[in-house]
Amino acid sequence: MDTYAALARLDRQDTWHGFRQLVPLSLFVAVFGLAFGLAATQVGLNNTDIVLMSALVFAGASQFAALDLWGTQVPLVPLVITTFAINARHLLMGATLYPWLRHLPPARRYGVMLFASDANWAMAMQGFHRGERALGILFGGGLAIWSFWILGTWLGLHFGNAIEDPVGLGLDMVMGCFLLAMVVGGRKDLRNLAIWTVAALSAMLAYWYLPANSHVVVGALSGGVLGALWMEKEST
Repeated sequence: MDTYAALARLDRQDTWHGFRQLVPLSLFVAVFGLAFGLAATQVGLNNTDIVLMSALVFAGASQFAALDLWGTQVPLVPLVITTFAINARHLLMGATLYPWLRHLPPARRYGVMLFASDANWAMAMQGFHRGERALGILFGGGLAIWSFWILGTWLGLHFGNAIEDPVGLGLDMVMGCFLLAMVVGGRKDLRNLAIWTVAALSAMLAYWYLPANSHVVVGALSGGVLGALWMEKEST
């Protein structure tokens, strides 16, 4: 059994451990869920639709972007393009997780990825590179973030006026600082350096010379393609 296969295991204990690890950060996610719930009511969505959107879509930035396009007639094509652009980073995340996820049956593999977000992905990658079984962080941590996102959305429907401007309180910096800490403390080798460098440079060039928001797609695609082509050597 290779190293990746040995670490690609997931049981209830792993899931619960991952859930508990992400609860502190999930409290901040709930605050943004609260802001989303409030904003969604202001564009005319009913409570059931708002909670269902958070439960089924589970993509905060995309959900806020959808509200900007919401109206009596929703522009479907711009909505799809915007959502894809914002979430294109998941292509890069999937490429980095592939060495471990490919050992799972397809149903479990895609089930785990349904709950992948920036925070639990970053912590899972750190765990894998330390030689730990980190699928529990990816799945259990994702469940924690998802649960608190839905809870925050529900709270926003009823108590949203308490925090109308999370950006004004500096809460928008929490996730960015967390991810920066994960990257700085993450694995440092030629492959990962090359992937992040290509993704960053491609995104910067696209930001300067291509249409608005295209840098997200370009950066994710370039880094993801390089990650898929340049696979890590397996240990036996």
